[in-house]
Amino acid sequence: MLVRLLPSVAETETEIGIMQKEELIHLHALMVQMKRYFEDMGMEDRFIQYRSLQISPIHVHRSKAEHKHAIFVLGNELASVMSRDEFSGAGRISVRMAELAERTLEEVGEIP
Repeated sequence: MLVRLLPSVAETETEIGIMQKEELIHLHALMVQMKRYFEDMGMEDRFIQYRSLQISPIHVHRSKAEHKHAIFVLGNELASVMSRDEFSGAGRISVRMAELAERTLEEVGEIP
């Protein structure tokens, strides 16, 4: 699912970086729908880091950087839910999303 939704891992940061804010919000909304699917399957506790951001696609007033960071955090948690181990395709995506989420913290302004 997630693998088909996002570009290849090598292109992810570049592709996400050039998207317009409206496109990011749309991608964010699609990923939230995936999150809801897993929550309905009883995996509510797997999205703690995303929930702690207190941002959703309806928060259009939030910055592009904040939505981008939320996408990477949620992408990490979605891929983690779908992975069997860190070496599976989804496991590698999870690791990469975690790296990209960390990198986007600077854009959000949480790291000086």
